[in-house]
Amino acid sequence: MKTSATLERYYVLPCCLLLLNLVNEIIAYKAKLIHDGLLRTLFIMGMVLFGASLVTFAVAPGIIWCVQSLRRTSRSAGGSAGEWAFLAVLGLLIFWLYYRNYLIGTEAILPADWRN
Repeated sequence: MKTSATLERYYVLPCCLLLLNLVNEIIAYKAKLIHDGLLRTLFIMGMVLFGASLVTFAVAPGIIWCVQSLRRTSRSAGGSAGEWAFLAVLGLLIFWLYYRNYLIGTEAILPADWRN
């Protein structure tokens, strides 16, 4: 149980905060379509609250559940390779999203239909 709490505190939680920051970048990008300052502010505040709730109550528990199920499966198979591979892929995915977001632009991480 102690390993799970350490994993949540030092790896999964920072990954979720990085994902939340990406969600906020997307919100700021889409808010440029709203020209009225008051409506833009209300939109940004509402969407940031929604994004934070989504990451806190859906994404973080989902990642923790995946890691815990991989831990159970890998322990029964005699190793922890599955858990470490999942965490490595998660870290690489977040790095790739940040790389595309900050060097190419936010539109590079969005589907074509969502671009301004």
